[in-house]
Amino acid sequence: MIQAQPSPITRRLLNIKEVADYTGLSPHTIYTMVSQRRIPFVKLGRLTKFDREELDKWIAGHSVKVRRSFATDAPLKAGS
Repeated sequence: MIQAQPSPITRRLLNIKEVADYTGLSPHTIYTMVSQRRIPFVKLGRLTKFDREELDKWIAGHSVKVRRSFATDAPLKAGS
């Protein structure tokens, strides 16, 4: 029996497991970040959901800027 490949997440609101899969973070880390209000989330009654667009903005806002490229780095000396 051939199993279909899982389809990419296409809904706008994601649950904890989907956010964990989407970001590569563990569900425990996501729960911790929610409790510390370090990640954008939506409360719908007792449900915690994540708006994909807000999550993408949050991820983009946490990108680290590169100071210089490898092409401009001085070559390493032997033994250093």
